[in-house]
Amino acid sequence: MLTNITNRDKKRERTICLYIFCYHKRKLKKYVNKQMSTSTTFCTLLQPSCIFAKNCRNLCYKRSCNCYSFSYCMMAINTQNSTFLPLQEKVVHKNTTARVIELVILSLLVSLLIYRIVYFNDQGHYFPWILALLCESMFTFTWILVMSTKWNQCSTKTYPERLLNSVNESEFPAVDVFVTTADAILEPAIITMNTVLSLLAVDFPSNKLSLYLSDDGCSPLTYYSLIETIKFAKVWVPFCKKYNVQVRAPFRYFTPESTPLKDDSLEFQQEWKKMKNEYGDLYKKIEFASQRPIPCDRNSDFADFYNVHRSDHPTIIKIISENKEGSPNDLPHVIYISREKSSKHHHHYKAGAMNVLTRVSGVMTNSPLMLNLDCDMYANNPQVFIHAMCMFFSFKNEEDAGFIQFPQAFYNGLKDDPFGNQLANFYYLANGISGIQGTFYAGSNCFHRRKVIYGSYPNDKLKTDKKDLHKIFGNSFELQESAAEILSSSNSKIESQRRPSSFIEAAIRVAGCSYEYGTMWGTQVGWMYGSTTEDVLTGLTIHGRGYRSVICTPDPPAFLGCAPTTYTSANTQQKRWAMGLLEILFTDKSPILLTIKGNLWFRQSLAYLWLSSWAIRSFFELIYAALLSYCIITGSHFLPKVNEPAFVIPGGIFVIYNLYVLWEFRRINLSFRMWWNLQRMGRVTAMTAYTFAFVTVVLKLFGLSNIVFEVTQKGESNDDEDTSGRFVYDTSPVIVPGVAILLVSLTALVSGMSRLGEVGFGEMVCSVWMILCFWEYLKGIFGNGKYRIPTSTIWKAGALALFFVQLCRRWS
Repeated sequence: MLTNITNRDKKRERTICLYIFCYHKRKLKKYVNKQMSTSTTFCTLLQPSCIFAKNCRNLCYKRSCNCYSFSYCMMAINTQNSTFLPLQEKVVHKNTTARVIELVILSLLVSLLIYRIVYFNDQGHYFPWILALLCESMFTFTWILVMSTKWNQCSTKTYPERLLNSVNESEFPAVDVFVTTADAILEPAIITMNTVLSLLAVDFPSNKLSLYLSDDGCSPLTYYSLIETIKFAKVWVPFCKKYNVQVRAPFRYFTPESTPLKDDSLEFQQEWKKMKNEYGDLYKKIEFASQRPIPCDRNSDFADFYNVHRSDHPTIIKIISENKEGSPNDLPHVIYISREKSSKHHHHYKAGAMNVLTRVSGVMTNSPLMLNLDCDMYANNPQVFIHAMCMFFSFKNEEDAGFIQFPQAFYNGLKDDPFGNQLANFYYLANGISGIQGTFYAGSNCFHRRKVIYGSYPNDKLKTDKKDLHKIFGNSFELQESAAEILSSSNSKIESQRRPSSFIEAAIRVAGCSYEYGTMWGTQVGWMYGSTTEDVLTGLTIHGRGYRSVICTPDPPAFLGCAPTTYTSANTQQKRWAMGLLEILFTDKSPILLTIKGNLWFRQSLAYLWLSSWAIRSFFELIYAALLSYCIITGSHFLPKVNEPAFVIPGGIFVIYNLYVLWEFRRINLSFRMWWNLQRMGRVTAMTAYTFAFVTVVLKLFGLSNIVFEVTQKGESNDDEDTSGRFVYDTSPVIVPGVAILLVSLTALVSGMSRLGEVGFGEMVCSVWMILCFWEYLKGIFGNGKYRIPTSTIWKAGALALFFVQLCRRWS
């Protein structure tokens, strides 16, 4: 072992030995740079099987020795050099105080259940007591799921500069990028094109990238916009890389207020103005095209769109840009895809589109890694691919990183999140699940290993003979061949040298709507079918095979997207999520079954149960809210009276829980207003969108209804000060249960105020709390114009409320 150590005293030399030993044991953090001189260098060979005690003694007392039993060579480094420091590290967050508070809340919840059971026979009204026991049992179970998920808080930090110092760009694995859009109106083309531009300009070799745009709406506007965007990209991408532009989505870079700094060079200022004008022209072209039909006659460039319908058309695949020479400085491959659709075949919504992208890319480029993005999620951090590479190069065992998820963040989020849809309250849950088997797959911002998507298990190669490949992947010889290459090789050994233009016919075949019949697509391979939240179901399936996942949170955020800016859009999104998550519980891939029959960790199963039971919990919340009004109207009670010692139990739960959540928000610098918005919207969403989702899934299970995938409207934030963040209503029946609960609570409160001595104090306080949570609905009842709840909705909710009140009085 060759050593070169400039420290004079043996104490520091022993520290170096300890550092080497700890490097071998992957415990660098505690010892790095504690006593080592900044000029210390060493060069040694390292073998996991060697006896470190002996070699460390040799190193401590000899300036050099001849130990050649090591197999991995570590070059001479300075301690300030990051060449051999880890590319990523797991950061464990101290969580002692939160754990204590959570245990206190759990003990109070259990005490409340014990109180229910012990004093059951002392009650004159058994009905509310039984309902309360059932609801509180569900709330306790939910809290146990939350505690289990949040117990171990950790995050992952990446070091892209270390990767660039230690790995040559030519060694990076190729990546196929999937951008999906389904409606050029609800998902404006200009937003999609900005996402495309930001991805083309990332800091990554362009010959290692291929971008596929899936247009599930078969829109000539999207196709036209992509053609024009690639023309602009030929000047935009070099501009970004020449001047190291950090925001590479033009609509975020060229804001109305943005101007070059006075200190910038004259050359930059001139090019900046030129780029802004070029982007302005692109914007005008797309805006103009969106306002009139694009001619699609048989002799035009849009002949493939002639006489087609978005739900009934053949496959359309167009190569917009092809890097034929494989140059790292040219634009990547850019391919437009609109998969075949027919009224005779089920298309499986986004999961079907993702599987078509997987097959087409497998035939055309077959990159070992895949990144999928929603059309509004632009690359905000130009080094996002480098951060991902830090993960893939760090985990030598593929089992530890089945997929890499980047968080969803939003550039247009309304202040204080008035609709509760910006996922700020998921911070602790995301860090908690990272400490178990890994984060959920969120449907966007995620790097996948193609091998994992192809159904492989950790440390196990699938059979790659022709018969098995035909059964699994279908009858395309080209796809079978590319799948065999992926499944039989490691990611680092696969180099994509294909030209997409040579495989157009094969790609069209695998994009057909009948191709999947008789294969394992959607059941064992690709994105999973059976739920409108195909993302969570697919991630659950991957975890069920034994893989772990990793969440990466670089600064600045890797991707930024567009959050719904109207209450109607936010409600539609929440309803779709709750429906899809509940569907998962009734598939053969439910978390319970995958824990018993698969390799899903038990605590990971509990986290998935918490996520999948949103709609079920809403049913119990609705009953509990109605129970409050029932007891006030009938003069009964189910909460302990003020003069009972047991009153401290529900009172303690109410106070401690709310203060605890507020404390959590303040720890991550969220405002009091946001805390209140998320608290009230938690109740509102549960009794509207989630309740409607619960009913819809139950009807589906009985064969009485079908679930329809609804695309969430995307668009830029409304800057109008008078309307921003305000509730605007439509005639959707989703809010009817919420309005009914509000009317019932108001009726009960008025009834209780007239006989304060006869009704329970706890029930009255909780009714006031419910009214405060639904305050926006109360304003909507008396509002005007678009801020008014439709009269038809008020009448429907009023009829339900009247029926409930009359029922309560009859039972009293």
